[in-house]
Amino acid sequence: MPKITFLSSSTPEALQAKKTLEALYPSVGPEEADVIVTLGGDGFMLETMHFHMDSQIPIYGIHCGSVGFLMNEFSSSDLLNRLEKAKPTPLYPLEMIVSENGGPSTKALAFNEVSLLRESRQAAKIQISIDNVIRLQELVCDGILVSTPAGSTAYNLSAHGPIIPLGAPLLALTPISAFRPRRWRGALLPETAEITFQVLDPQKRPVSAVADFTEVRNVSSVSVRQTKEHSVTLLFDHDHNLEERILREQFVE
Repeated sequence: MPKITFLSSSTPEALQAKKTLEALYPSVGPEEADVIVTLGGDGFMLETMHFHMDSQIPIYGIHCGSVGFLMNEFSSSDLLNRLEKAKPTPLYPLEMIVSENGGPSTKALAFNEVSLLRESRQAAKIQISIDNVIRLQELVCDGILVSTPAGSTAYNLSAHGPIIPLGAPLLALTPISAFRPRRWRGALLPETAEITFQVLDPQKRPVSAVADFTEVRNVSSVSVRQTKEHSVTLLFDHDHNLEERILREQFVE
């Protein structure tokens, strides 16, 4: 029997689910656990992934929130059998390195996406380089993002970016409300690419950078790459795993 720790968000639904499961299955503290069961939505799952990233303890999410793309359906019965049959899915984050205007550099990790967003009423002007080669001299836009395959169905999809099958060695580079060049819709990049964004006219057109939960304002440049130095393993029910969910998203009417 695996040693389980139950973690929940602060919503009444998640707290009640935690109480129910702890009454049915013995639980231990996170430091002793073989598996972490999170109860909540995708936001709480992302928090758990970041907090326990370096522990290498697999995480099984149960949906008790508003959005549950990274979660499994709630059921109080047969949890041990579900955990035993669950499909492990390793996820690797993006590493964001930000240079602030007149300030120090900041590092942060993102399992979904790194996004640059305008801070004022004026559109941002951003230069884009891939592996030290300028590919777009000036993008006039509300912002731009780099997405992992796992995050491609989140903000990236809302910005009309492509859905990337899980396991594909690709990153999505997607503009947000691009004004110039009008016809540019983004790009698919190899996962080994290093993307550098140079903010043009940062004093007049300030830009912020966000990596999952970390936001840095008034940035001058941002570099993004996927890192294999960190990872987290999520567990999904065998018949409804993350790969299948991402595939189904491409056929939603």
